[in-house]
Formats: sequence, C-alpha cells, structure tokens
Amino acid sequence: MAIDLTYSPDVQALIDKTRSFVREEVLPIEDRFLGNIEEAGGDELRVSMQAAAKAAGVFAPHAPIEYGGAGLNMSDRAPLFEEGGYSLFGPTALNIGAPDEGNVHMLAHIASVAQKQQFLAPLASGDVRSAFAMTEPAPGAGSDPSALTTAAVKVDGGWKIDGHKWFITGADGAGFFIIMARTSGKPGDRGGATMFLAPADTAGIKVGRHIGTLDKAMIGGHCEVFFDSVFVPDENVLGAVDEGFSYAQVRLGPARMTHVMRWLGAARRGHDIAVAHVARREGFGSTLGDLGMIQKMVADNEIDIAATRALLVQACFVLDQGSHASNETSIAKTYAAEAIFRIVDRSIQMCGGLGVSDDLPLARLSREVRPFRVYDGPSEVHRWAIAKRVVGAAKKAARDAAHEGVHEGTK
Repeated sequence: MAIDLTYSPDVQALIDKTRSFVREEVLPIEDRFLGNIEEAGGDELRVSMQAAAKAAGVFAPHAPIEYGGAGLNMSDRAPLFEEGGYSLFGPTALNIGAPDEGNVHMLAHIASVAQKQQFLAPLASGDVRSAFAMTEPAPGAGSDPSALTTAAVKVDGGWKIDGHKWFITGADGAGFFIIMARTSGKPGDRGGATMFLAPADTAGIKVGRHIGTLDKAMIGGHCEVFFDSVFVPDENVLGAVDEGFSYAQVRLGPARMTHVMRWLGAARRGHDIAVAHVARREGFGSTLGDLGMIQKMVADNEIDIAATRALLVQACFVLDQGSHASNETSIAKTYAAEAIFRIVDRSIQMCGGLGVSDDLPLARLSREVRPFRVYDGPSEVHRWAIAKRVVGAAKKAARDAAHEGVHEGTK
C-alpha cells in the first residue's frame, strides 16, 4: 500500500500563509535586532507579533480548536512548524515556541476541565506565558530526571513545595509554572514525582538570575527559580499524585519533535542563504558553486535536510498512532540535533568571512542550534537509551527462545 505524504488543502493553505507571514512580517524584525529577542522588546514584541499572527490567521495551529487553534496532529504540525522556525522569532510570533507549545500539548491531554480554563485557555491565546520547572542544579534532576530533589509534602488542603530549579526557560515573566516535585521515594527512584500548577505570583516563588547561554531567541531567559514553602492546593495537582514521570512522556516525545521542526526551519534558512551566495560569488575562475569542495557541502546539506525530515515524519506518524514513540523520537532527535548544526556550520563555511559576520544571520543561527545537542536530552543519553532498548530486546528474544527450547524438549 502506498504511503500518502501529501497534506490536505486546508493544511497546505495554512503552511503557505505561515511561510508568507514569517518571511514578510517576522524576519525583518529578527534581522533588525540580530536575533536577540529581549533587546527587540521581549514580551512587548511578543504581544505585537502574536496580534499580527492572529490577524493573518496563522496563530497557535497546534492548540485545540476549542481554545482557538487549528487542532493539528503531529504530522501536520511538522511542515508548518518548519516554516515558523525559518525565523528565530517565528515560533514566538506563532505561539509555537518552547516551552509554551509543549505545555499546551500536555495540558490539553492531562489537565482537568477547571485547570484547562485557568491555565490552558490563557496560554493558548497568548495572554500569558508559562514555564516547565524540572531541571535542578547538581546533584538534582538533569539528564537523569530520577535525581529529582525538589520535594512536595502533603499539608491540609494541598501541598507545600520546596526546591531549587535552574535552566528554566521562559521563567522571567511567566504567568504560571508547571512544577515537577518529588512526592514519594528518594532521589534516584524511578517514580514518585508529581506535577503541580502554580501561578507565578504564588507566595514563595522567586525567579533568580538569568543564566547566560549561547542562544538569545527564547523569551524569558533560562533562569534559576526558587520554591520556598510554596502552597499548591489539591485542585492544582496536574494528573495523579506520583505519576509525574509518566505524564512527562506525554510532553517529552512531541516536544523533542517540535524542536526538530523549528530548528530544521532555521537550518534550511542557513542553507538557502549559503546556496544563493555560492551560486553568484565568483572566485578561482568560476562561481564558488561550481567548485567540487563547495558542491560537496551543498550536497551534504541537502542529504542532512532530507534525512532529518524523513526521521521526523516517521516519529510523528508513530506519535499520532498514540504511542510514546520513545525510540523513534530519540533517533530523530539525536540525528537532527547533530545534522542541523552541521547544516548551519557548512553554510557558514561556504560564505567565508560573511558567514561569521553580523551581515548574514548564519552566526546567530549557529548559536541558536548548537544547544539542541544538550536540550531535551543530550545526544549521549539518547544513544544510551536507544542501545539499551535494542540490547534489552535482544536479551529478551534470547530468553524467550531458550524458554521455548525447554518446552520443546519436554514434549
């Protein structure tokens, strides 16, 4: 049976509108401020860009229809988010950037009706931003979430949370936090975590310093956040107590893939710029694009773009079937994080001195995509997880074969 990789007319029309909006309305703003969203105006800019996106009919396509979105599944999001990511400011303008996009997805799947009204509705509409507070300083939760140390203790009518988080994207200016805290067990245990919803003005929540990082296009910084005897009522527990790690899977797989979508758009932009440059720049008796070494870089970029997109499409297909797609998303994320950086890096090389200057966006694209090999799980952790699953399956197959052999021998 043939696999149909085309998109419906409605989705294709939305892709086309998004492409035009991002390139005509958003790219000039990014270029003017060299990709630094805080210097461009931060939340004030976000509000104005999102108003323009709403007027253009391209706002929050991933959000549920009842909350103003288009309700797109993962497969239909892929080309649209890629077009959004063509500008570093595009995801913010469309309200499809991290962490809000992933939080919309998770709240739509897990939150109660009352929680959706209080938290999901204003987030989907762009009235507020959000932050997902899990990562902690060592020895707390990082690549290994089981090391979680932030603790929630049951008290009358709710929970009291104490802990120290850092690298919390979007924390400065967020309207609310999704807090991952330990409600049972001890650091190192695989279970025992719970998610809590807390408005940012809740007593005891303090946003600390912005941690300086390579990337400058994610609004609200990557911040330290302190929780000091923060009271969260029982009705603001997200999902069931002690099931936080399980619920995190609802968010993590799709969020990894939407990162791939957005940064693939950024990489494609870098490639487009480089190809246009080598097609017209003359040197050594011809245009640069006629030279074998340049042609190799162009071809390798094309291969990395195509391979990244193919792995992304496969992972999104499996996610849309209702699976966590742990292996598919790990494979796609690991390959994409490395391929996207290679694409941008080659594009810089093809443009020579211009490539490392502010006259082109390539240098800032490089700064933005490099952290992807760390964000959402370092490549090394994903490789370990992939290998563990494959070897585990082989061991199980060997045990099953041996068990079957014993039964055959007793007949």
